[in-house]
Amino acid sequence: MMDPTTDNAENSGSSGSARSSLESLRTEISKAVVGQDPAVTGLVVALLCRGHVLLEGVPGVAKTLLVRALAASLELDTKRVQFTPDLMPSDVTGSLIYDARTTEFSFQPGPVFTNLLLADEINRTPPKTQSSLLEAMEERQVTVDGTPRPLPEPFLVAATQNPVEYEGTYPLPEAQLDRFLLKLTVPLPSRQDEIDVLTRHAEGFNPRDLHAAGIRPVAGPADLEAARAAVAKTSISPEITAYVVDICRATRESPSLTLGASPRGATALLSTARAWAWLTGRDYVIPDDVKALALPTLRHRVQLRPEAEMEGVTADSVINAILAHVPVPR
Repeated sequence: MMDPTTDNAENSGSSGSARSSLESLRTEISKAVVGQDPAVTGLVVALLCRGHVLLEGVPGVAKTLLVRALAASLELDTKRVQFTPDLMPSDVTGSLIYDARTTEFSFQPGPVFTNLLLADEINRTPPKTQSSLLEAMEERQVTVDGTPRPLPEPFLVAATQNPVEYEGTYPLPEAQLDRFLLKLTVPLPSRQDEIDVLTRHAEGFNPRDLHAAGIRPVAGPADLEAARAAVAKTSISPEITAYVVDICRATRESPSLTLGASPRGATALLSTARAWAWLTGRDYVIPDDVKALALPTLRHRVQLRPEAEMEGVTADSVINAILAHVPVPR
C-alpha cells in the first residue's frame, strides 16, 4: 500500500510544478505584450476554470496579440475567426459536404474544433452567427444534422470586441454574455509602457512573428489537467460561500441595476476566486480572492438602468460600491 504522506508530497509537487508552468505564461506573453498583466491573469484563470473570456478595449491595445501570445505559449491547437456581417454559422461550426465520388455526405469541421478559438470582433457578426457559439461554449459540442460532435479538451473561446465603435455592430445578448466566465477590459497603456512598446518596435519586434520574438510553449494539456485538479481541492469555507451569495444578491437589489447577477454568476465568482487563490499559492479561499475577481466575473452579468447610465454610473462603480457595503467575513 502506498504511503499517504508520500502520495500527498507527490500531489503537492505536481501542483507546484503546474503552478510554476502557468505562472511562466506571464513571462512568455510579456515578450510580446507590455503592461496588460490583469488581462493575462484573467486568461489563465479562465483556463483553470474551463471558462471563456470576452476582451474589450479600443482598437490598437493588443487584444488580438494577447490571445495569439497566449496560444503561442501553450502546446495547444488554436484557430482564429474574423467575425464579419456576412459570416454564416456553418463557417464557424462546420457543415456537411457532399462527396460525388462516394455519393455520401461527410462532416467538414469548422474552426470551432480547436483548443483555443480567437473570435475576433465578435460583435460585428449577426445574432444568428453569434448564437452558433452558444452550444459550443456551454455544452462543448456542436450539433450538425442532429448529430452532436464533441469539441476537443481543453476548449476556450477568447472573443474580442470594440467598446467605442457601434456602427455596423450587433451587441451580444444577455444570454451570450452570461456564457463568458470573465469580461476583461484592456486599457490604454501607461506612458512608460507605451514607450516600451515603441522601443520594441524600433528594435525590430514584429507582432506577426511571435516565434522570432522568442515566445515558446511553456505549458500544455498535462499542466492544465494537474492545475485544474489542484484548484478543485482548494477549500472554500461556508462563510466565503455566503459572502459570494450576499454580493450577488446585492446586485439584484441595487437601484442602479435592472438586472443583477444570476446564480450562474455566483457560481462563476466562486470558481474564479478559487482559481486565483490557488495561483497565489494558497489551498483555501479568502475574501480578498472574491474581491479581486468580482469585477471581471460580474461586470457583464449586470445591466444598468438607463437613467443611471445617463448619470455616468458604470457597472464597475456599482459593483465596487456593493463590495464596500457587503459585510466581509472574518
